Amino acid sequence: MPWLAIKLPELPLQVFTRGLADEDTPLGVIDSGRRNRILAANGAARAQGVFAGQALSAARAMAPALQLQARQTAREAALLAEIACWAGRFTPRISLAPPDAVLLEIGASLRLFGGMDAIRQQAREGLLQLGIEARLACAPTPLAACWFAACGQDPAAGIDWREALDGLPLSVLGSGTDGAPALPQMLAHATTACSASTLELLDGLGARSIGVVRALPAAGLARRQAQAVGLLIARARGEQPDPRPWFEPPARFSHELALPAPTHHSETLLFAARRLFASLSAWLQARHAGIDHCRLSLVHEGSGETPLDIVLGHPSDDADHLALITRERLGMQVLPAEICILRLEAEHPLDRGAHATDLFGSPGQARNEALQLLDRLRARLGDGAVRRLAPLADHRPEAAWQVCGERSRSSQAKPSPSRNLRPLWLLPAPRAIDLRQYALIGDAERIESGWWDEGDIRRDYYLARRADGSLCWVFHDLASPGGWFLHGCFG
Repeated sequence: MPWLAIKLPELPLQVFTRGLADEDTPLGVIDSGRRNRILAANGAARAQGVFAGQALSAARAMAPALQLQARQTAREAALLAEIACWAGRFTPRISLAPPDAVLLEIGASLRLFGGMDAIRQQAREGLLQLGIEARLACAPTPLAACWFAACGQDPAAGIDWREALDGLPLSVLGSGTDGAPALPQMLAHATTACSASTLELLDGLGARSIGVVRALPAAGLARRQAQAVGLLIARARGEQPDPRPWFEPPARFSHELALPAPTHHSETLLFAARRLFASLSAWLQARHAGIDHCRLSLVHEGSGETPLDIVLGHPSDDADHLALITRERLGMQVLPAEICILRLEAEHPLDRGAHATDLFGSPGQARNEALQLLDRLRARLGDGAVRRLAPLADHRPEAAWQVCGERSRSSQAKPSPSRNLRPLWLLPAPRAIDLRQYALIGDAERIESGWWDEGDIRRDYYLARRADGSLCWVFHDLASPGGWFLHGCFG
């Protein structure tokens, strides 16, 4: 079965750069164990002469505006798990390959997505929406896919993949992309990457590629305590089993994004929030579900947080719509302190139903646009400012509706269906008219009701057309003193 490897060679750096809106800001990461050395630097920092392994003092001299962050391995593991959740949109068969890779078995998904190249292209574009730059490669075995991704290459067309594997450099043997600790103890001897001492030994023997190492006598490698190399290569070539633990996505979405520097600017916060919304959207797509509520928590520098509840009028997985509602909420929010972390949480995915399309597009598009408009109005004006009309079971036109909260549910019974035509717009109060200016259409509809609440009416309603051609709803009041009245208009 084909495997797709997603390799993140700069994972310690991308934990912070994915929330960086300004790519011109130089950023570096220092290792907690070697705080006087640069572990990784972004493009802006490298352009100013900062590089991995450089002394911290030298880096500050080269780039005085350099922003520094201490490496956070816990956030790296969390980001790897977030990418695995996101990858569920392509296949449910996902395996983590710590410390910096995710593996997808895509054999069953090739036809659905249009082939291996289409999956890889969609995966690359989706990762960019998450703010992740990754190396992707495909191979028949997971370890081979990891090694090809580590080198940033795929087997060339017309070349056997095992032959291409032999040409990979020796360094891939110690790339650390293996997920061995989660495998059974009986396979532990075959699951660890080569140690630095083994790689040094092989380099001393003149081995520069996988093919050269594979040609070395197995007995000689065993005498030098390097027999694990042969087993590792055999797994990559598919000659030995390589079972992988499957990733189990959580039932509840909860992920964080650390900002490279504390900020209170809404556009910067929105840029980072879009990364989380893209991740949430893929998590929902894998479940064929949507959400009508999620919470974006803005964690302040020092302590405390400001929660933003994103409420929708219908279940959705649209990341752009969520970002639009968040923009409205951020524009109204007063932040007591700068923000250093964003956390997005969502529970209880809801069934979105099937999305039928035809030659003329989705039949529910107009309804969805109307619901999205209501979401924006509610986010900008507040929940109490959005109202809706709800029907009541009453024959009297002026008593057959009520104004209620946009999200409330009426406790009244549904109105009885009527075969008579009703106007959408009623006048605030019936207006006396001269019947000579109207032409009655059809028979009368008598409405007699309201005796129980002292609102008794006795009227004969007619459709009528005015001189200008517009269609109206008029009635003859049967109660004293009588008369003709205009009550509603048709659009």
